[in-house]
Amino acid sequence: MSEAMLSVGIDLGTTTTQMIVSRLQVENTAAPFTIPKMEIREREILYRSPIHFTPLLSADTLDAEAIGQLIRDEYDWAGIAPQQVQTGAVIITGETARKENARQVLKALSELAGDFVVATAGPALESVLAAKGAGADQYAKAHGQYVLHLDIGGGTSNLALFDPEGHLADTGCLNVGGRLLKFDHSGAVTYVSPVLAGTHAPSPGDIPTPESLEPLLDVLIQALEEAVGFRPASDCLRRFLTDKAVSLPPQTPVLSFSGGVADCMANPDTPWLQYGDLGVLLARAIRRSALCGGPYVLGKETIRATVIGAGSHATELSGSTIAYGGVSFPLQNLPVASLSDREAAYAAPQLGETVRNKLALFGDEPAALALRGLANPSYADVSRLADGIAAGVGSNRQPVVVALEQDMGKALGQALRLRLGPQTRLVCLDGLHIPEGSYLDIAAPIGSGAALPVVIKTLAFQ
Repeated sequence: MSEAMLSVGIDLGTTTTQMIVSRLQVENTAAPFTIPKMEIREREILYRSPIHFTPLLSADTLDAEAIGQLIRDEYDWAGIAPQQVQTGAVIITGETARKENARQVLKALSELAGDFVVATAGPALESVLAAKGAGADQYAKAHGQYVLHLDIGGGTSNLALFDPEGHLADTGCLNVGGRLLKFDHSGAVTYVSPVLAGTHAPSPGDIPTPESLEPLLDVLIQALEEAVGFRPASDCLRRFLTDKAVSLPPQTPVLSFSGGVADCMANPDTPWLQYGDLGVLLARAIRRSALCGGPYVLGKETIRATVIGAGSHATELSGSTIAYGGVSFPLQNLPVASLSDREAAYAAPQLGETVRNKLALFGDEPAALALRGLANPSYADVSRLADGIAAGVGSNRQPVVVALEQDMGKALGQALRLRLGPQTRLVCLDGLHIPEGSYLDIAAPIGSGAALPVVIKTLAFQ
């Protein structure tokens, strides 16, 4: 059994905005007469938009009207309507997420983006999508090596580490990018990012030369080299960190690059003022640095890596031992309350109180409860979990959404329905690892109801 899903990815970045349309082929990979197992087997890109400069009204304000029209035009060029889209993501990245009206722009885009493409982002998600869009995970698995991917864009450098089996090990993010300085056609500085305060950055109105910018470039390179472990961590790295550094592996990883700056690395003869920013000079400095002194690769995609990741790699499938009923899909932007293994092992009364307190953090808004679950649960285990969760969610908080890592969604879902009543709006997912502080989108069932597409999201706004 095979089924196709149409996916859209939109990347609203510091420098550029892009859109892609992909077809995801979903198949049942289980043997005959066994429980269905739905997997995304193929990802085919049907349309790639041109690379547009992100429309701005000022340094602090996005041009919402122009961005909306840009996306509407791209739908026309792609020959699809938003109503045809079944999954995907809108990613707001880098410094764009700090613009004053970013929330309003994202809301407008989500209304243009079909029933399930919803505004999502955050440093961790951006790091993963860019790395997967560039093929860093595939390279790690194919070569049996650690790969540390750097997606260097206009405002940030997003890092993602993959182990030799191609599994994500860690993420990090730095305020290092090509758009931290902007120039007009004469070479005069028109914008200096606040993150460069206290460095060797020029001031607005100055007309620097490539040579005079080298001390600033040295600082940015030092921060990147410290982030990948080529230098001991110092105040330089801490100055540019947005959230955290990557925990480095025991052996030196292969470095992988994507983003607009990586695109300039692939085209070293580009005039340094070509894009009116620091990107070309930063790319040249990276090529001269220790970052390129050892094993490194440019991603299969450079400037398009994030948007391809958003359109082709944002969706996971939960199934096939899941339970749901009475729910109108899609469910969007559900905050996640996570139970630790210790909390999930509580006796039912204490578990119920713990669940109630965690969900209370979100008021009366719908929320999802996430826990690891048990690999081989007994009837008593399932009953204890169901008693505690049912007591914690009560009869008024609906829909009841539970997400498990272990394969026990159907058993727990059926037990919850017995306790909460047949009319309860319930979704019980499994096969999902959900980081603390995430949000969930859950789409309508596919594969004759055997699986639910899920997007796991991190916060767009700190």
